[in-house]
Amino acid sequence: MIGRVTFLKTSKLRTLKMSHDSAPSPLSSSTGSSLTGTIRVPGDKSISHRSLMFGALAVGRTTVKGLLESEDVLATADAMRAVGAIIEQLDDGSYSVDGIGLGSLLEPEQVIDFGNAGTGVRLTMGIFGSHNIAATFVGDASLSKRPMGRVLNPLREMGTNVIARDGDRLPASIRGAETALPITYRVPMPSAQVKSAVLLAGLNAPGETTVIEPIPTRDHTEKMLKGFGADITVSHNENGERVIKLKGQPELRPQDIDVPGDPSSAGFPLVAALIVPGSDVMIENVLLNEHRTGLITTLVEMGGDIEIINRRETGGEEVGDLRVKASRLKGITVPADRAPSMIDEYPVLAVAAAFAEGDTFMPGLDELRVKESDRLAAVARGLEANGVPCIETEDTLTVKGGADNIGGGTVTTHLDHRIAMAFLVLGMASHRPVTVDDGAVIATSFPTFTSLFEELGAVISANASEAA
Repeated sequence: MIGRVTFLKTSKLRTLKMSHDSAPSPLSSSTGSSLTGTIRVPGDKSISHRSLMFGALAVGRTTVKGLLESEDVLATADAMRAVGAIIEQLDDGSYSVDGIGLGSLLEPEQVIDFGNAGTGVRLTMGIFGSHNIAATFVGDASLSKRPMGRVLNPLREMGTNVIARDGDRLPASIRGAETALPITYRVPMPSAQVKSAVLLAGLNAPGETTVIEPIPTRDHTEKMLKGFGADITVSHNENGERVIKLKGQPELRPQDIDVPGDPSSAGFPLVAALIVPGSDVMIENVLLNEHRTGLITTLVEMGGDIEIINRRETGGEEVGDLRVKASRLKGITVPADRAPSMIDEYPVLAVAAAFAEGDTFMPGLDELRVKESDRLAAVARGLEANGVPCIETEDTLTVKGGADNIGGGTVTTHLDHRIAMAFLVLGMASHRPVTVDDGAVIATSFPTFTSLFEELGAVISANASEAA
């Protein structure tokens, strides 16, 4: 047990005002001209988080170009600073991370506030959980509802002591074991966050930590750990499950990282270009990791005109440019086993489905219930508020496309950035404007969302009457 838990003053290192502390800021979108132009979306959030974390655990200086400067990622930067890493922005806009090395983390003097960052808090729990330090984690109202037991339970097996709110939710305090225990852990749900948290905890555990993954999820952690010098192998057992083995206590080597564009963020201009008549948009430098391209595959199956050009490799990851033209979409059944490769993209896929001909059936969506909001319910209510018929069950969504007179409603975002952005995309092709109750939450992952879309020709307004 942790003998005493003190909730200290939250860090003031953050350079942006956290959206969960801001007053709600409604935004509306409406039909304008076709969307045209060439854009780059912000850097991939998953790789940005890990770049800061692995840089902090390496000995020496890691440089990161193209880091996503969102609230989520800045929260991770603060957390790494709190245990001794020096993270600074350089004159050219890139970031330097002077790491302190595995086993050398300092005990944080303040509570670690992760705002809305589920990836940040879960992966950081993994890192801290195998170090002999105590830390307390808090988050905003949305993050405080999300389940942390999926990460805390394997950490308990490794010797981490935990005090958490009922249901293993934030606020939570942990103290890592003096010597963490390596474990073999079968991930009970398809979750890259859980897999990654166990692997990151295993970094500071003597011996070999093994993670068995029945359903493959995004593999940035495995690829980046190998790049930083960790002894990590990936194979398959007789059941076809991925088996990831990591030898603990390596000396991680600093790296130079160029973060590619986030495919989840690219999903919003991608869908918008497909559904706004006459659109022709180029989205440059998008990450094309095979575990992240489910949305592209699905939209092509629906009839989307999407061309991938200039495929190339950088930092062990495939990237490319997407040329997207307005298309006549048709409803399909999305394979349930595709969900792990596009779990964050279902809200904007539902928007695409609203403009498709026929029904789009999306099974296997139970994980959406425990995202930043109950995303499955939030999407269904948002569609209904804007005249799009849909059927929601416990783990499926059917969107009935081709409705007349779409739009005119206000969507409750539940502090969820992807709900806000998805329904602003809906408004760009709707018959009537669509309003989201809080656009401030978009800064969580895509702070340039509004300005980027306005460059393409979209109509987004802070005042619903202006959008009309």
